[in-house]
Amino acid sequence: MNRTEMEMSGPSVSRHSRTMKRKRWGGLRQQWKLLGLFEIDPQHEFYSLTCMMKEGLFAAVQNTIDNPLPDELCEDDYNLEVTQIHKDFRMETYAGPVFASLRRSLGMTEKGYQQSLSSEGSYLQFISNSKSKADFFLTNDKRFFLKTQSKREVRFLLSNLRIYMEHLEKYPHSLLVKFLGVHRIKIAHQRMKYFIVMQSVFYPDDRITSRYDIKGCEMSRWTDPAPEGNQIIIVLKDLNFEGQFIQLDQQRPWLLRQVEIDTAFLQTLNVLDYSLLLAHQPLHQDELSQTQSFGTLIIRTKKSVNATSSPTHAASPTVPGVVAEEDSTLLSAELNCATTQCHTTEMHSGNGGTDCTSLEGDKIEQPSRMGTDSVDLQEFQAQNRRLLPNFKNPLHVIDGSEHRYFIGIIDIFTVYGFKKRLEYWWKRLRYPRQTFSTVSPPAYCHRLRQWVQDHTK
Repeated sequence: MNRTEMEMSGPSVSRHSRTMKRKRWGGLRQQWKLLGLFEIDPQHEFYSLTCMMKEGLFAAVQNTIDNPLPDELCEDDYNLEVTQIHKDFRMETYAGPVFASLRRSLGMTEKGYQQSLSSEGSYLQFISNSKSKADFFLTNDKRFFLKTQSKREVRFLLSNLRIYMEHLEKYPHSLLVKFLGVHRIKIAHQRMKYFIVMQSVFYPDDRITSRYDIKGCEMSRWTDPAPEGNQIIIVLKDLNFEGQFIQLDQQRPWLLRQVEIDTAFLQTLNVLDYSLLLAHQPLHQDELSQTQSFGTLIIRTKKSVNATSSPTHAASPTVPGVVAEEDSTLLSAELNCATTQCHTTEMHSGNGGTDCTSLEGDKIEQPSRMGTDSVDLQEFQAQNRRLLPNFKNPLHVIDGSEHRYFIGIIDIFTVYGFKKRLEYWWKRLRYPRQTFSTVSPPAYCHRLRQWVQDHTK
């Protein structure tokens, strides 16, 4: 190459380099604008990783299937680490028996769980407007979330796993996200990745019309909605919900009480920045009709009331799960019997509510027919007596007067340590008249409770 050619090639290479940089930057900006679900096909950057995750999870769950759970969990189960070697990677599973016990208490079978995690269908990538650096994946049936976590966050979860399980045992209808597995995958010549498996709050999402991530504050809590007619999935925020209400009627006292219980638990963990996930969909016409649902309410309550519900020792699923098809209606004779019992009790009680006895002798509190606050409405706060919808994911579902609401509390790993305290004081000086996410755990707890109080009817 002569001197002239060399002089000409210099600017050309420079221009080419600048063009490539602009394209890469433009691609990143375009990706940041993308929100929603995207199939992880063979051309996707996470295809290889998710294939390994599926293979590893299949083997991890198979290990649980092949080794029956003990009747009682012990300390060793909480500290157990199982490593399985695969061709191109290895997978560690933490506290496997503990999470398997929780899955069982939620009415899940290990085979069904394994099938969802390892089906032939590709995982879905969820891109949100969250500031988190984590990667989010959904199983192909959208039933389970997989989220990468830092080593610190995983250690925090495992160190508090016992009290988390005790909380779910005491309050089986807790709104806290249900963690179903903790794993670490190590691929040759790459950094290890920790990830957790969670039950999706928004499942099934076929008819969900809006989704919200609520923190109870104002700063940076607005998201531009998707253009009308666009199918993109956008999770909106607090300011997007202003002027709206969660219409629950007689279910409202239960929700307020459960939010109070769950946020008090999170306060004991000294955490903040967790979110209340909220979505809704309209009820079908037959779901709106209370007169047609009396028999179903009785059978749902029978499923819900169980004095022995426990995630830590259960021979069979005890926390309410899917209501079986054969139980969705009652035999005519049974319904007449139950109705007679309710009418008789009501006549003796002398109040406007119904104090029913189920077919198995369990006392069941039903909402007042007049829709007014009464003793039996207060009983809705009892954790084992919530009337669950006949639904695939009842633990995070509440039926109101016109809408079905999906509600859950997620992202419970942010500890109020030194860095967060500094952040609080900086934001307090920088934004003196605005409410922001970073506040002390007691203040955060109180503020989220107040938001639910102010936005429910």
